Amino acid sequence: MTKISKICILGGGTAGWMTAAALSNKFKGLGLSIELVESDQIGTIGVGEATLPHIRFFNQALGIDEREFMKSTHATFKLGIEFCDWGQLGDHYVHPFGDYGFPVEELDFHQLWLRLKSGNKVPRLDEYSYPIVSAESGRFQLPGPDTNQIGSNFGYAYQFDSSLYAKFLRTYCERNGVIRTEGKVTSAVRDPGSGDIRAITLEDGREIEADLYVDCSGFRGVLIEQTLETGYDDWSQWLPCNRAIAVPSEARGQLLPYTRATARTAGWQWRIPLQHRTGNGHVYWNEFISDDEATAQLMSTLEGPALAEPKQLFFKTGRRRKFWNQNVICVGLSGGFLEPLESTSIHLIQEGVTALIELFPDAEINPLDRDEYNARMALNFERVRDFLLLHYVATQRDDSEMWRYFRNMELPDSLNEKIEAWITRGYLLKYEFGVFLPPSWIAVMLGQNLMPKGYDPRADRYSESQLLTEFARIQRETVGAVDKTPDQERFLAQYGAKTDTARLVADRADLRGQ
Repeated sequence: MTKISKICILGGGTAGWMTAAALSNKFKGLGLSIELVESDQIGTIGVGEATLPHIRFFNQALGIDEREFMKSTHATFKLGIEFCDWGQLGDHYVHPFGDYGFPVEELDFHQLWLRLKSGNKVPRLDEYSYPIVSAESGRFQLPGPDTNQIGSNFGYAYQFDSSLYAKFLRTYCERNGVIRTEGKVTSAVRDPGSGDIRAITLEDGREIEADLYVDCSGFRGVLIEQTLETGYDDWSQWLPCNRAIAVPSEARGQLLPYTRATARTAGWQWRIPLQHRTGNGHVYWNEFISDDEATAQLMSTLEGPALAEPKQLFFKTGRRRKFWNQNVICVGLSGGFLEPLESTSIHLIQEGVTALIELFPDAEINPLDRDEYNARMALNFERVRDFLLLHYVATQRDDSEMWRYFRNMELPDSLNEKIEAWITRGYLLKYEFGVFLPPSWIAVMLGQNLMPKGYDPRADRYSESQLLTEFARIQRETVGAVDKTPDQERFLAQYGAKTDTARLVADRADLRGQ
């Protein structure tokens, strides 16, 4: 058995440096050499600023101090995502990082709520979710140690400057011995027998050899596609939005602990509050709106002055047919792209890196490991796709061509089954792989007016008066817990995670100069 002695990561940015950080941490002291090749001539997308709670555990595994990370990346806390105008114009709801209420014996809380809601005896389910009530109040504190208490049964994520996160991880990696090489790749040398990549060639003629390559070269897919011609599954028939405009603006008003996604006539608009600025963007389908119109719509709704010129992005939703082909593994945008509606881009990077560590090969790659990696990543992408598509098809809007398109769409079988099970009696199909747990599906389905026709019959074993008493207690304790929670800006300062004013001003000036 011959061990891999060297890995070459092609491309920096969030994907490249997250990969390098995880590998250098897990294989420290085991004789594995890691070299990352990137070029300052090639820019990064750099607008992915919102995350899912899993990023906390990635950072913790690296031994990163949360306060230092937040100061370095100008991060804010995130309790969920607010969706505006998705079900009908005027609707809004929060997809929280936490559950609703508490289960009673083996019965999910939402089933009891459905029973009471059928008689109009209770308010919206959101009133029994601490992270939703806290988010809507602009407040944040860390979860308490007792998960059976209100104010403890939730998770949180971050909203940060992804370019600063990449720089932060680069420093971490170089301390761990990762070698960074400046250079632009012009070609790859393949082994004539195995077909593996033997070396990559840089613009100045240098060759870099490795046993295993991780392609983090973004949409270009320099190794996985340009060299190996792996192929791409186009999912535009389900997620047809194909362009975006992004622009930062001055932060104004309260520092809210959530991301906002507002549905528009031909797409949707994001708002992500950071300590030093607000990230804004408009994702759209160019068949129903021009680039100029999309830009004008975004710029007219900014809450503060723009800090840079709008950046135009082009993409095609879908995934690579193989995430691991020959001795190349693709991570990040080189593996696929699913629009940022639920902040899944960085999570899918994390999934790819985690799976690589778990299935880390010897120099002679076992095809079974490769197949397992590809199957696992395919499932992760497909289940994120279904969850994103749910937002578009669970709608009553018919005020534009795009929304009428989604109302008449033929859905993937996997999503149809999920919706049918929910509509019947509020049941949620569960599976091993997939980032979004039942509370996430509940939030979107109820938030966009998909009300089940029935509920779990076991809910009838409790008397109505018992349930109403319990529900009133939970609602009262939720409000009481939120009343004791500080607003986010005050908590950041108390926690030691707030960036000093001088650095914030300097960074805003840098943005204006770009």
